[in-house]
Amino acid sequence: MQALLLEEPKHFRFIDVPEPQSPGPGEAVVRVHAVGICGTDYGGYLGTMPFFSYPRIPGHELGVEVVAVGPGVEQVKPGDRCCVEPYINCQACSSCRRGLTNCCQHHQTLGVHCDGGLRPLFTVPARKLHPSPRLTHEQNALVETLAIGCHAVDRGAPQPDETVLVIGAGPIGLSALEFAKLSGARVIVMDMAPGRLAFVREKMGVAETVAATGTDADAAALAALTDGRMCDVVIDATGSNRSMAAALSLCSFGGRLVYVGITQADLVFPHAPVMHRRELTLLASRNALSRDFTRIIALIEEGRIDTRPWITHHTPFADTIRAFPAFLDPASGVIKAVVEMPA
Repeated sequence: MQALLLEEPKHFRFIDVPEPQSPGPGEAVVRVHAVGICGTDYGGYLGTMPFFSYPRIPGHELGVEVVAVGPGVEQVKPGDRCCVEPYINCQACSSCRRGLTNCCQHHQTLGVHCDGGLRPLFTVPARKLHPSPRLTHEQNALVETLAIGCHAVDRGAPQPDETVLVIGAGPIGLSALEFAKLSGARVIVMDMAPGRLAFVREKMGVAETVAATGTDADAAALAALTDGRMCDVVIDATGSNRSMAAALSLCSFGGRLVYVGITQADLVFPHAPVMHRRELTLLASRNALSRDFTRIIALIEEGRIDTRPWITHHTPFADTIRAFPAFLDPASGVIKAVVEMPA
């Protein structure tokens, strides 16, 4: 069978790989139906994602069907539609023992540290499958993206009487936006792209947006919206070191700043006049937890998260090499592209 290999930045090629053998204890073989493309994949393609290793079969946002299960597997069975929790944790390190499986000390993400789902069949630990028979394969492929935003919002813990600012209206920012809305807090979105701000107003129901400039004018615009109070929770999903450093000035006194975007650059910001004076809390958000996947499946099934606006582009697996660079062009209007795997 064919798989799509990213040999090095900007160089994909199709390769032949063997079909998986019968699953061992605790394992399942799955057939991949839909693969979402996210910022991690774009970063891997461009060579800017710090955790990506080459050569690698990408693909970690997955809608799959169980084909076979190994001994001891009871939570899924052949024929089940599932989403995949792609964070393979060791279950033995101190982080795992404390329940922090998202930041396992020996963490491996499918499609980033180890081979992922841009192939028709592969083997996965069955404990990483979340059955969701009422969701389509494409909806299952969205669950992981939403889980990233879910965990980021949980880290900031917004309350209904607070204001949340989401900086960056790409897929990760939009996923955080979904859960910021569910918290009951007031939500504001900031982005440099007018098209993305129009999308969150028209498709995501967010009335308050700020057109970012990357200057001090951003803080002034936010101050005008909040009567000078600024925002209790700020979630930066840009991956830009400049934005991430400037985000401190957008926090209220006693505010929490959550970094869900990733940068390889150093962050430099004033301590005494901003961070110390306002007594800010700085938080990182990495991956997600198993409970986030369970929660998201239920929210989609209940209609509390509408997945219809999310998927804007499709490509057949065979056309992925040609289509992928175009998804990077902001003019393409991509929110979420999905690779359709052969039946």
